[in-house]
Amino acid sequence: MCAVFDSRRAEFRSPLGAVPTGGTVTMTARPESYRFPLRGFLCAHFEPDGPRIELPMTHLGHSINCEEFQVEFPCGDTPGLWFYSFRFENDGGSFWYGARRGHTGGPAMFYGADYPPEFQLTVFKDDPQNHQREWLGEGVVYQIFPDRFSKGGEIAKYSRLNERIIHSDWSEEPLWRPEQFEGAMQMTNRDFFGGTLTGIRSRLDYLESLGVTTIYLNPIFESFSNHHYDTADYTSIDPSLGSEEDFRELCRSAHERGMHIILDGVFNHTGSDSIYFNRRGHYPEPGAYQSTDSKWSSWYEFTSWPNVYSCWWGIVTLPQTRDDDPSFRDFIAGGSESVVRRWLNAGADGWRLDVADELSDDFIRGIASAAHKEKDSAIVIGEVWEDASNKISYGARRKYLLGGALDGVTGYPFRSAVLAYLGGGDASEFEDALSDILENYPMHALLCSLNILGTHDTPRILTALGAPSEFWQGGREKRSEAALSDTRYFAARTLVKLGALLQYSFIGAPCVYYGDEAGMQGGEDPFNRRTFPWGGEDRELTGWYRRLGALRRSESALTRGTLRFVAADGAVLCYLRECANSQPVYAAVNRASASQTLTGLPDGSYIDLMGSGLYTVCERSVTLPAGAALLLVRK
Repeated sequence: MCAVFDSRRAEFRSPLGAVPTGGTVTMTARPESYRFPLRGFLCAHFEPDGPRIELPMTHLGHSINCEEFQVEFPCGDTPGLWFYSFRFENDGGSFWYGARRGHTGGPAMFYGADYPPEFQLTVFKDDPQNHQREWLGEGVVYQIFPDRFSKGGEIAKYSRLNERIIHSDWSEEPLWRPEQFEGAMQMTNRDFFGGTLTGIRSRLDYLESLGVTTIYLNPIFESFSNHHYDTADYTSIDPSLGSEEDFRELCRSAHERGMHIILDGVFNHTGSDSIYFNRRGHYPEPGAYQSTDSKWSSWYEFTSWPNVYSCWWGIVTLPQTRDDDPSFRDFIAGGSESVVRRWLNAGADGWRLDVADELSDDFIRGIASAAHKEKDSAIVIGEVWEDASNKISYGARRKYLLGGALDGVTGYPFRSAVLAYLGGGDASEFEDALSDILENYPMHALLCSLNILGTHDTPRILTALGAPSEFWQGGREKRSEAALSDTRYFAARTLVKLGALLQYSFIGAPCVYYGDEAGMQGGEDPFNRRTFPWGGEDRELTGWYRRLGALRRSESALTRGTLRFVAADGAVLCYLRECANSQPVYAAVNRASASQTLTGLPDGSYIDLMGSGLYTVCERSVTLPAGAALLLVRK
């Protein structure tokens, strides 16, 4: 039986993927002859409120038990999403084909007389400047939680922020128990280990050896907490991390090595203990909590001033900002001295926007405009946990990737697909999940998005893949003390190697959470934020990451190539990366504990760039060893 339609195959849809405004897409459908289709229609509507249209399809004739219909679909000049399906008529009435439930692309399904789930077509506004920011996907990103990475340099006195708890031993456990603070038992996140910006600069040789080209820093601005997501002053580096000159020197040193620096922009909320809100009175000028006449009072929304106000997820220490307030907008992304432009001018190369779902599209566009005005090549990435092309947040379809807003996003769908596959899922589910992303995102957004296995908001990848079920069912005290047994550690390490190979060979920018390459373990916050184990790294795992980083530099197919799945069945996953002027590379993975057969490669001899040896493909088949993670090229 022939396929009726598949949005991921050029014989049915051309061009594939997201398309720029003003383009035309050719749709070809081949309903089965035994259904006696006489007339065909492409049924589409423009999201969110566009009228449904039906475009008649031309009947091209008979083809292998199918009737072939075709239509030219004009995408229009407005960026947005089209949703479409196919309706055919015969003497008995109408019947429909649409997308599989839970997917926006791929092969069509027959739905009889029922209106089907629809396919998605992303139409974006192209801009030549988009390609100036694709440097992110050409290298390796390394995420650093600054307090926990490396010590170094002189530390300023804490002055107003003198309630901090300072660990004397770098290897101590972060504090995780609630403590009595200001009349209540609460998690304060006020323990510090002494990592600094100068300490990061002292480790640039190490990062360069990993092939790192971009350092993404968790927040570095003055704050009460160790995570710095409760900003106290957007214009000052936190004294525990160093000075503005330390930041500028880090940027200069990184740039000399061809590295970039991305900052974390936390603009949805500030800290309650901040210049702007000043709930605890630590700052001399009245904040919004102290006076309705404060110059910052319009930044916040009070239900009953001063003690009842909007805050992020109900956390009173994180009062939420009003991103529609003109003075707040101007402060964050207005003139040359605005926060966004000031720190780009100081040496940063881009911003990662915290909780982008809770920032308005208009505010995000303002941030992007300010960043790109300061530096054409500055990148703006948004924290988005789902498919960013069709995300609905607070009842509205978001326009992150349609042009003029985000350059890319955090790739949590990639992480979910990798964990599901390595955790025992079928490789076909990996292909399905990420094919939707590949189809829905513009190519420049794919190249500017992060492929992650772990972040400061997730358990460590080793723990996620290796911990037994009782680890997750136990309390925080149990998780604070737990470490993987040797048997579980080595099994999980094998899976991490597989995940890292997928991360480095897939379209996008591999983003390594500090210490994952060293074998760090840990569950949720703060156990995923322990200090880097200098001198105690897993050298084999670090070497694996170094090899992958080197191959990202030498094999342009891994950074610029197209991606085509070759096999995705059971434990075996294989895809091809290829581009002009570079040898094609096959990424081949077997997550099983026994050897498996991979089918689909052209016959011949292949060498594994990861160093495992030679492989011979005969009759398009080759045996993959247990736990294989290969990058194969023709010998």
